[in-house]
Amino acid sequence: MNARPDHPNRRGSHASSGKSVSELESHLGYWLRFVSNHVAQAFQRKMEAADVTVSEWVVMREMHRLGPTSPTELGQKIGMTKGAISKLVARLERKELLIRSITEADRRNHVIELTIAGQTLVPALARLADQNDEEFFGHLSKPVRDQLVSAMKEVVRLHQLKAVPID
Repeated sequence: MNARPDHPNRRGSHASSGKSVSELESHLGYWLRFVSNHVAQAFQRKMEAADVTVSEWVVMREMHRLGPTSPTELGQKIGMTKGAISKLVARLERKELLIRSITEADRRNHVIELTIAGQTLVPALARLADQNDEEFFGHLSKPVRDQLVSAMKEVVRLHQLKAVPID
């Protein structure tokens, strides 16, 4: 290998190349990811303490809103594949947080719903979600929080983002 400092394939600093390179910290995406990672990690620890993953929480929260539903409909609502929903449903079923029943009209179709234990757990987990938000964003005024939510919703709308962020 050519060890000359002016070799075009050499590794190292390109400060002398004259090309302007923006700083990481100058990107909004950097700060969004930085904060998001910390918020998500703290929330994940809270969920794990309750023996639930963030993905399971999202599924349970949506099931709480929908009531008895099919895994297919649930997957569509939260933007998950059939395979991913199937795995989560099986895990929640093993934890006895949801039950699955076969519909009479078509024995190939299943209806899933939260068990009493699942229904009881959702409000407790929602309080942990609220607590996590308060820990990270409670120092911000309500107008600032509302502006942040509005800005993020506008990005979602503009880019037609569909899948619920889970992991």
